[in-house]
Amino acid sequence: MPKPGPRTTYRYTENFKATAVRLSQLPGVAVGDVAESLYIHPFMLSRWRKQAREGLIVTKSVAVDKEVAAELKELRRVKKAYEQLKIEHDLLKKAIAFTSSPRPTSSPSSVSKCSTR
Repeated sequence: MPKPGPRTTYRYTENFKATAVRLSQLPGVAVGDVAESLYIHPFMLSRWRKQAREGLIVTKSVAVDKEVAAELKELRRVKKAYEQLKIEHDLLKKAIAFTSSPRPTSSPSSVSKCSTR
């Protein structure tokens, strides 16, 4: 349930916005990952990216820390590997369930014909 009273609005500096936009523009880095690591909503980061395209936020002079960029790329790679492992795990569970279930040796129609004689 929402809290009563005025809503808290955070003000971010232009440097913070520019850095976030630069990080999200790196190849192999997702907008959602950058937003999650900076504790901001992905929509806010998308809006800042749009403002940067329109020239309202200047990102040219902002230097991106190479360690942060490498960490975001590694996070993206690990998330992809995790999703692939989840799919493989689900497939193996289905295969085990399929092979473990008992199979009838004869069809139900042939059993009913034999019992009526």
